Amino acid sequence: MNEFWRFLVEHLQLFFTYTAFANFTVGHAVMIVIGLVFIYLAIFKEYEPMLLVPIGFGILIGNVPFFPGLQIGIYEEGSVLNYLYFGVMKGIYPPLIFLGIGAMTDFSALISNPKLMLIGAAAQFGIFGAYMASLALGFLPEQAGAIAIIGGADGPTAIFLSSKLAPELMGAIAISAYSYMALVPVIQPPIMRLLTTPKERLIRMKPPRVVSRNEKVMFPIFGLLLTTFIVPSGLPLLGMLFFGNLLKESGVTKRLADTAKGSLIDIVTILIGLTVGASTQATTFLTGNSVGIFAIGAVSFIIATTSGVLFTKLFNLFLKEGNKINPLIGNSGVSAVPDSARVSQVVGLEYDKTNHLLMHAMGPNVAGVIGSAIAAGVLLSFLG
Repeated sequence: MNEFWRFLVEHLQLFFTYTAFANFTVGHAVMIVIGLVFIYLAIFKEYEPMLLVPIGFGILIGNVPFFPGLQIGIYEEGSVLNYLYFGVMKGIYPPLIFLGIGAMTDFSALISNPKLMLIGAAAQFGIFGAYMASLALGFLPEQAGAIAIIGGADGPTAIFLSSKLAPELMGAIAISAYSYMALVPVIQPPIMRLLTTPKERLIRMKPPRVVSRNEKVMFPIFGLLLTTFIVPSGLPLLGMLFFGNLLKESGVTKRLADTAKGSLIDIVTILIGLTVGASTQATTFLTGNSVGIFAIGAVSFIIATTSGVLFTKLFNLFLKEGNKINPLIGNSGVSAVPDSARVSQVVGLEYDKTNHLLMHAMGPNVAGVIGSAIAAGVLLSFLG
């Protein structure tokens, strides 16, 4: 009988070593709480639910502790999660996301008013401000370049660039980028109100002109050649973005465009969100570097929003009365499409219920997408 009890206790102890309870740490508890916060913000506050639900649940999956060697963790070679994470590590998922973005994006506002592209370019100062801040905090140039792209508020671009320059920081960079994308409606409005006057907020812009079908078809072709001839290293992102847009605007590939902007982008969003979330295992994620990346991300996002608004105010000094740009659309130069454009619309309506800024804001918003991809290509050229 004693041998039976000894046998039972030994095997129960062995079983316990394989449970999550035996391998649980405070770090896992912290990350699980963060995952729950992401899910709460997505479901109850509706902050980017398509992103934060997969990421938040992925954080929960990644922080159920396990006994090493069972081939279940995302960093364990041969595990299912590791295979799914391959698309993140090798930068496969981001171009597919850009394909879908291109297929669902209407560039008419930008084509009808090309000067709005300058606002999208101005907002990219957040990227280069973050790069300098990262270097000042002691990050290597390659790591600083990967961190800097957070300032563009573009999650897929952040993942693509970090997979090439600093894969060891990818989890923190991706979570930071997507977090600030989701918090666009919270972070941007106070900055916009602070930097604009009551008179500026009431500026009415001329309705955008009607853009012809030929212009819409030619834009992705010329856009591809112009941008990638200048920055060839941005080809994976820019090529897929403009290809997706051509599928949309050609009028003869509707099925392909519908697939790209529908089921394809949905599937890739699920995979990228879940695996990025799962990559935040407490044992590898909770470091001083992660905290620094989050802080730099906040600063870069503020710089990007500020740059866009202030540049618009400066630009207005050179524009005639009647052609001035409402600086409330300056925030939309960051590439969080279409959330930052919606913020422009919401804040604008607070001061004039009949002044609709959404269509105007979409110009710098889509320019920001192109700008962040170009910035990523520039950083990759110099640091890759």
